[in-house]
Amino acid sequence: MDMDSVECLSLPDAAMDVDDVDGHPHHGHHGHLGLPLHPAHLPSSGAGRAFPKVNAGGGGAGPAGAGAAGATGAAGASGGPPATSVHELLECPVCTNSMFPPIHQCQNGHTLCSTCKARVHNRCPTCRQELGDIRCLALEKVAESLELPCKYCSLGCPEIFPYYSKIKHEAQCSFRPYNCPYAGSECAVAGDIPFLVAHLRDDHKVDMHSGCTFNHRYVKSNPREVENATWMLTVFHCFGQYFCLHFEAFQLGMAPVYMAFLRFMGDENEARNYTYSLEVGGNGRKMVWEGTPRSIRDSHRKVRDSHDGLIIQRNMALFFSGGDRKELKLRVTGRIWKEQTNPDGACIPNLCS
Repeated sequence: MDMDSVECLSLPDAAMDVDDVDGHPHHGHHGHLGLPLHPAHLPSSGAGRAFPKVNAGGGGAGPAGAGAAGATGAAGASGGPPATSVHELLECPVCTNSMFPPIHQCQNGHTLCSTCKARVHNRCPTCRQELGDIRCLALEKVAESLELPCKYCSLGCPEIFPYYSKIKHEAQCSFRPYNCPYAGSECAVAGDIPFLVAHLRDDHKVDMHSGCTFNHRYVKSNPREVENATWMLTVFHCFGQYFCLHFEAFQLGMAPVYMAFLRFMGDENEARNYTYSLEVGGNGRKMVWEGTPRSIRDSHRKVRDSHDGLIIQRNMALFFSGGDRKELKLRVTGRIWKEQTNPDGACIPNLCS
């Protein structure tokens, strides 16, 4: 989708007349959109840690036994404990994932997981003998007796779990890496927050701003030609945290709609400490949205498809734009605040720290 111009203003403390025009969607915008984020607030390119994306049952996300023991990326990049001989025994020789009951073995004692047994056509991948249906009950009992640290222990997780409980914890561990929140492409990068902030800035050329208020203007000459597309991602730094502001157009039923929403660069529990509002209007009318930012643990598509944000129908958007209704001119303003409790127990909003 071609966008004729996007003018964006970031107003951390007061209104400012600073515009940026860029007609290319799916890319970051390089102009000064209000106050640029001070370099001291940005992690250096070498800060933070990157991690390979892994599946929940794979060597990267499974217990430190098989996944962390055998897969070189798991123990090093994801911080799993070093391999031991017991861990190596619990690693499937085919997929290198941790093995869970039923653990199968051939007549010569070579083991493999139940998933891979169906893939090797009943032939042992080690000695090529017929597998049959022999369970390795001894190894299953050994696994049951193990207690292992979370694979993200080097990232700060202090927990220790029984072997069979560990993988469930790691799938939800608050110390696990975050996926890149950029919505304009299927980016496979994962890492901690400082790394992702630098990645968004350097690789996706996303604009970075300080302050908890913003004022964005979106302009398009032919709003009826709308395809599913991301128009903009902007990152704001306030309260010592980072927030991603999304604005895009997509088809909802037969007509296009425009949507703006905020995501928090951190876990859901932390996101609940913040509130944001978005407002759009014109011709004496306005729409206001207020809610809690979603964590970037929830994908961009999940948030968008749940309609958890400010949604503007095309007819209303054109009404806000004024004129002959042939050009889209939307001004979206907003702010982020953190609820604080005063000595009397009443909640008061804190706009900036």
